[in-house]
Amino acid sequence: MLTSEDFVAELENIDSRPETMFVLEQHSEENYPLHQHQKTQLVYVRSGVAYLVTPSKTYFLPARHYVLIPPRLEHRVLFHSPQHVVTGLCFAEARDADHPFFSQLGIYPVTDLLYELLRYTESWHGHYGPAQYEPYLFLLNLKLVLPHISHHPLPLALPTTEDPRLVPVLRHIYEHIGELLELGSLARHFGFSPRSLSRLFQECLSISFGQYLKLRRMMAAMEMMLKTRQTISEVAYAVGYNSLASFSNTFNKLVGQRPSEFAAREQ
Repeated sequence: MLTSEDFVAELENIDSRPETMFVLEQHSEENYPLHQHQKTQLVYVRSGVAYLVTPSKTYFLPARHYVLIPPRLEHRVLFHSPQHVVTGLCFAEARDADHPFFSQLGIYPVTDLLYELLRYTESWHGHYGPAQYEPYLFLLNLKLVLPHISHHPLPLALPTTEDPRLVPVLRHIYEHIGELLELGSLARHFGFSPRSLSRLFQECLSISFGQYLKLRRMMAAMEMMLKTRQTISEVAYAVGYNSLASFSNTFNKLVGQRPSEFAAREQ
């Protein structure tokens, strides 16, 4: 893992040459602060489970998926497992912020084609510019193919806040995700009225308590499916659902596929 000083130097190095592609492989960013790049960045989680954190949202980033991070978007990557490897590509600046695909953050499955292309770069590190013609051309073509093979972004994003009134509530939800969590009892536990806590969720997160709880439970469920051998029924009960049908329907509505489909693809 890079030290904080090394990480800052690496950031400066990446953006020091706008005309180059930059390739890096590392095992963690979990202790690093929010940062940004002048270049469009692709981050591929080869193993483990990660979360992409921006100033306003937290995104679930499972293995065999990549996230496309547009230029100058503050972010950091957090891991809840020590077993992970990350491949990062920073593409040469080419007015990407004006392109409809490259100007928006998106998390996409890694297709078989992209998997093989990324594997080919595993031994690469550092800058590749026009003077390094073949690797530069390879990375340029990898970039250009992305809009054509990335059609179904993973839609799960959890709003975040630094508001000190709500932070302990959100931490409590995370730590007790499998328990009965109701607005009224949660409000009493933290000294709010139900109406005040409900208003706080809308004010800080722009969603209701119920919507937040569903998203948090789905993220926990997806992580369990990737990290454990629990059945889908066991996962449903572990994240607070008493009905497998209700869990499956909610998962499908928020994630865009049934839990069985998600689990089968990630095996």
